[in-house]
Amino acid sequence: MADNRKRASRGGKQAASGSRPIRRNDRAAAPKGQRERSRDNVQVPKGEFIEGRRAAAEALRTGFPVKCALIAEGGERDAALSRLVDDLNAAGVRIKYVQRAQLDALSSHGAHQGIALEVGNFPYADVADILDRAGDSPALVIVLDHVTDDGNFGAIVRSAEVVGAAGVIIANKRAAGVTVGSYKTSAGAVMHLPIAQVPNIARALDDLKAAGFWVGGASEHAEGSCWDAPFEGRVALVMGSEGDGISRLVLEKCDFLTKLPQRGMTESLNVAQATTALCFEWLRRNAGELMGEE
Repeated sequence: MADNRKRASRGGKQAASGSRPIRRNDRAAAPKGQRERSRDNVQVPKGEFIEGRRAAAEALRTGFPVKCALIAEGGERDAALSRLVDDLNAAGVRIKYVQRAQLDALSSHGAHQGIALEVGNFPYADVADILDRAGDSPALVIVLDHVTDDGNFGAIVRSAEVVGAAGVIIANKRAAGVTVGSYKTSAGAVMHLPIAQVPNIARALDDLKAAGFWVGGASEHAEGSCWDAPFEGRVALVMGSEGDGISRLVLEKCDFLTKLPQRGMTESLNVAQATTALCFEWLRRNAGELMGEE
């Protein structure tokens, strides 16, 4: 790929992940210790689940295969939840009413909103599927170098899907994947975007380079900001883990490093926030070709 852009050799850490607040109405009013003892005494349903009304509605809309719907007892008195149950019935999904404590036990953040859908194992894609989706036009692929927090992972997938990325690549070990938590935090985006699990991130970057992608790593030690980075065209954006940033072997595969400009005193954004900002900078640079803007 002919280009005057130079490979960078310096790297650094990504910011630590932020915590995700739990809304008051999503938890019982019991004291924390009592609530934890209650969870311990409840048998957690086995299987893979999607929790929350928005994610459940998205699963129905997209035809995502659902085995069974768990609904909190008393949910029939909630008009919005009742409408969702009607839609599930119309789709032929088996309904099972359970104690709310069971939903609390399987929930990742206590934000099930009275519903959880049991689904099969998530159908991960291959890197080849992402390349097929990218085609020959400008494209963005997000590559996560061992991001471990489900909330961060789900938020990143949501941002990637919103800007029209071709897919997300993650490691198959020591990394967050598609779980009940990421279904929720991605607002169902994991059902719309190819997500590939790979045994070797560096090798996946080689495959992307062979397909014409320019690999950029996000690092607080980059010399230039994203406003000056070569984000035009086909870009594989590498984001490092919350604690250690981008690993040395992966850094060696990066053609350039970039960071967000900053004026405030806070050290940096967490990995999900930083990815979102960089995704939209890529979209801004390529909007003319992708969206027909002048």
